Amino acid sequence: LEFRRVLGLCRAVIPKDSVTAGENLGQEFVNGRPEGAWLTMVGLCAIMDPPRPECVQAIREAKGAGVRVAMITGDHKDTATAIGHMLGIVDEKFSEAVTGPELDSMSDEEIRACVLTHNVFARASPQNKIRIVKALQAEGQITSMTGDGVNDAPALKAANMGVAMGKEGTDVAREASEMILADDNFATIVYAVKQGRVVWDNLRKVLLVNTPINNAQGMSVLFGLLCQLPSTPISAIQILYSNFICAVTLGFVCAIEPAEDGIMAIPPRRVGKRIIGRFLLLRILLGTFLLTGCVVGSAVIVNTVYKDVEEFERLYKIRATAFNVLDFGAISVMLSARFAYNSSVTPKVFQGNPAVMWSCVIVAVLQILLTYIPGLNTFVFSMKGMDGLGWGLTIASMVFVFTAMEIEKAIRRSLKASGADTDDREGAVDPIPPVDMSMPKGASKLNLQELAK
Repeated sequence: LEFRRVLGLCRAVIPKDSVTAGENLGQEFVNGRPEGAWLTMVGLCAIMDPPRPECVQAIREAKGAGVRVAMITGDHKDTATAIGHMLGIVDEKFSEAVTGPELDSMSDEEIRACVLTHNVFARASPQNKIRIVKALQAEGQITSMTGDGVNDAPALKAANMGVAMGKEGTDVAREASEMILADDNFATIVYAVKQGRVVWDNLRKVLLVNTPINNAQGMSVLFGLLCQLPSTPISAIQILYSNFICAVTLGFVCAIEPAEDGIMAIPPRRVGKRIIGRFLLLRILLGTFLLTGCVVGSAVIVNTVYKDVEEFERLYKIRATAFNVLDFGAISVMLSARFAYNSSVTPKVFQGNPAVMWSCVIVAVLQILLTYIPGLNTFVFSMKGMDGLGWGLTIASMVFVFTAMEIEKAIRRSLKASGADTDDREGAVDPIPPVDMSMPKGASKLNLQELAK
């Protein structure tokens, strides 16, 4: 019976006329009877509510992701500790539980230290829950609180992210929360954390794809003129096409990327981290310079090789090559951007996201059609069909851009393995705002009785 909830089962014989059918017998019926000790103990019933297997796995995954899980319960200290061991939240670092009365006797400074060294809080009152949440926030922790009862509402409201139960939760708890679990399953919270990381990563990947493409368009015009080309290496309509068709099609791939391998094996990003950090900015600049260099470089090569050709004809060849180098090079940037840290030099770069192959095929087919359809290529896009030199420069540029982006990733992986901060986890952190540790108005009247759900 150790560490279990135990109910005592008793029996007694009373006159039949002392009760009526359907009567609810309360505490006053049992206590204070004239016959004194009148109940006979017949047995003990031990109740065990084991954690769900998926909950244990979810807590293990959360711990690997740097998300700490604590349990606040009304159970006895020993029972709560035993459940904590089952869940994996009681270990060498967080070895014991602390009770609500012990928390009541602590000052604000003491409870702030206590919440950093304990994961299990037993015999906790609603007031204890609020103080625990506020103490964690005062220590700079981003806190999420789960609950289903009326008495959980103040703590749910005080947390950075209140999570109410959708099936068993009260309306009051739902109103006080930012998120409602439709299935009342803790594992869903960890899944939501994972999806939040996916959204963050995908936003950065879209920026990594679209920004270099857009930057390279303007910079290619600038540096093309500085290199004394006959005219701009890419025309205005080609720039518009690359902006609205090529960049959007390739950026869409990164917007719907699934979770990258190892996404739940890294710590949470620091508070105040900007979406474009130092290393993402470095990658954007690298992609911009690579695309710009390839576009302008290929244009200069074509201009030199065909220097004896009529200027108008030579300009069309320059623009055909530069246009294809830009958009096929953008495919290389997208393929490298699919994996933020992991190498893209693998067949997996075309797997896991059906949009990858479709986008590459769409962009490539459109490029070929625009380059070779008579009238469309000359009158609309100011270019002519490419010869072997043009395609050779296009393929070489595509390989060069992809290789350079992957070399940068390999260097960054090596730096990370040696302990360098390649995720901008250490930079300037926004100061922790002061937290009012006092109880909200009316909290002193809270009790542990629940309203009907």
